Amino acid sequence: MSRRARRLLRPLVRRALPGAPAGGPTAATGRELLVAGADGRPIPVTDEGQGPAILLLHAGSADRSSWAGVAAQLSGRFRVLRFDRWTYRDGHAAASPAGADTMAAEVADVLAVAAATGERPLLVGHSSGAVVALESALAAPAAFRAMVLYEPPVAPAEPLGGEALRRARVALDAGDPDRAITIHLREIAGYGRLLVAAIRRVPPAWQVVRGHAAAQIADDEAIESLGVGLDRYARLDLPVLLLGGDRSPAHMRERLDALAAVLPGLDSVVVLDGQGHLANLRAPGEVAQVIAGFADRLPS
Repeated sequence: MSRRARRLLRPLVRRALPGAPAGGPTAATGRELLVAGADGRPIPVTDEGQGPAILLLHAGSADRSSWAGVAAQLSGRFRVLRFDRWTYRDGHAAASPAGADTMAAEVADVLAVAAATGERPLLVGHSSGAVVALESALAAPAAFRAMVLYEPPVAPAEPLGGEALRRARVALDAGDPDRAITIHLREIAGYGRLLVAAIRRVPPAWQVVRGHAAAQIADDEAIESLGVGLDRYARLDLPVLLLGGDRSPAHMRERLDALAAVLPGLDSVVVLDGQGHLANLRAPGEVAQVIAGFADRLPS
């Protein structure tokens, strides 16, 4: 590919990557807090600002840097904490326990970090991180004040991945992360063929994506282990704001609406105009404004 063509594709790829911008993650800033994880290994947590605590959980194929812009906007009034989730840290995915055990490890990390704040944080989760947030709140509802959930890929009527996820696992186990992550992007996440082809045409961007392949497939399998149906969340009585984008794939809005129908503590559903599944990267100020506004409405 010519240098000019790559220059034209990079802005598209930066907006579409399911994680950090093309070229690698942004360096984390702020204080670093080390929290003892359930497995005995420390969890490095970026801890910024002062005020009521907000705990941010990143999406799949990403790390805590994907929330850096939002955290910077919030840290003037709030204490904002973020960390690399269990599946995306310390090489866990390479020898990951299967399915439910992965989800249990993710939840244990969230509860450990929440406890380390010394208060009940507002829990904010994005994509698969929002599913982890839901499961964390089910495990320990008293640990959190409320939740903001940005397009969690819940499974209201059919499995998240099903047969496509099984093929992705086979490809990964056969040593083909490129095929595994392509199956995830196109058949599970719902990204179009042209967009995936564009990401592949920018080598630095594709290296970021394929580098997360093992963790992403383990992440998908953890969600798959929860089964089909949302009845488990009907007993979750925390205040919840659901967040979406009007340019996200249609299935994401359908999942959001299905979740809204069962949450007893639903506060509101906010759909950002002109944004998709990555507004935390494209419009961090808008996302921060929604989170801050919700936090301000919560009982002290």
